[in-house]
Amino acid sequence: MRASASRFVDVRGLRYHVRTWGDPGARKLVLVHGWMDVSASFQFLVDALTRDWYVLAPDWRGFGLTAWPQDGYWFADYVADLDALLHALAPAEPVALAGHSLGGNVALMYAGLRPALLSHVASLDGFGIPAEDFTKAPEKFTLWLDALRGSPELAPYRSIGAVADRLQKNNRRLSRDKAEFLAAHWGEPMPDGTARLRADPRHKLPFPIVYRLEEVFAIWRRITAPVLWVEATDSKIPVWLAGGGDPVAEVARRMREIAHAQLVTIADAGHMLHHDQPEETAHALESFLG
Repeated sequence: MRASASRFVDVRGLRYHVRTWGDPGARKLVLVHGWMDVSASFQFLVDALTRDWYVLAPDWRGFGLTAWPQDGYWFADYVADLDALLHALAPAEPVALAGHSLGGNVALMYAGLRPALLSHVASLDGFGIPAEDFTKAPEKFTLWLDALRGSPELAPYRSIGAVADRLQKNNRRLSRDKAEFLAAHWGEPMPDGTARLRADPRHKLPFPIVYRLEEVFAIWRRITAPVLWVEATDSKIPVWLAGGGDPVAEVARRMREIAHAQLVTIADAGHMLHHDQPEETAHALESFLG
């Protein structure tokens, strides 16, 4: 494995952890992870890169080694955090940005809001979320208010090994050595030998806001950088987006909203395609970056 280093940056009142690989003088590649994940999740992808890169991968707020905010989590905060991070880490040049799942959705939104700051954008199995009807607003808001009355918790694990067991249960393609590596970053050992996840339990709170796809499309249409969408043959994300319709048609419909988008499919991979097929994913990414 390529050795990584840690640095910490003050971002919007939070102490942000950023994992880095490579020579700081090389071309910058920023990687942003998905929900309930950590920056170390990109280790296998970084190991498969064939060119010299300076890779920077933050732990999102409330995940990994980044601090927890006092007021919870909103999608807009991830976008604002990314804006502040890029200003601190790469203020002088447009950078290449790639994200997985939630990170991919943040990357696409950011590309439309700050089009001049990115040279390339790649989204790994992140194509937005299903559209929601505005009539769901009262129900969603009420559910959020009800959830605030409780104290969400993440179940503890009997050991770090048990975290690795769960990762392999979630992903049948994940080898034991990869699972143990990830578990050591996902989980934190406790004095009694048990383990807990390095994540704020408040991530489990529902969102009170209706997702309006037409607003997302309006932002995507402002993207000027080339965009790569990477899907996996065994991912359930397109089916989820289609809501009973045609998954292929739904992905194509969303792609039409971005002027310079291309699609690459990774075979024999699920949603965690950068774990399942890191070499193929790295090849697709580097071919796109030129």
